[in-house]
Amino acid sequence: MNIIESSELMTVNELGDERGLLTVIEEMKTIPFEIKRVFYIYGTKMGVRRGFHAHYKTRQALICVSGSCKVYLDNTHRKTDVLLDSPTKVLILEPNDWHEMYDFSEDAVLLVLSSHLYNAEDYIRDYDKFLEVYGS
Repeated sequence: MNIIESSELMTVNELGDERGLLTVIEEMKTIPFEIKRVFYIYGTKMGVRRGFHAHYKTRQALICVSGSCKVYLDNTHRKTDVLLDSPTKVLILEPNDWHEMYDFSEDAVLLVLSSHLYNAEDYIRDYDKFLEVYGS
């Protein structure tokens, strides 16, 4: 299977005045897909890594709305680490990205917007299978 698209780190606008700040996220505008599922990860202990999977179909947007964490990405053509340390940073993950989240700060809340409802069959949890599906 060929690479669909590359994941992308983008910055969203922050609006504010003396009352505080506001960031707006809209499907098909800020987020380039329809949002069908929303969840967040928090309370992750020091040294714990999460994720360890890719998808067949699901696209995701990751936003660390509080604190910070890092995301390791591997699409078989590039391996990189992305720091999410601001609620204005949005990481768009394509299905073909094996991803692992780590180095969560104590106050980290990682918001995930997903293009599909949960379906266990959409997950590739074995790295060798991931290489089979997306490797060149």
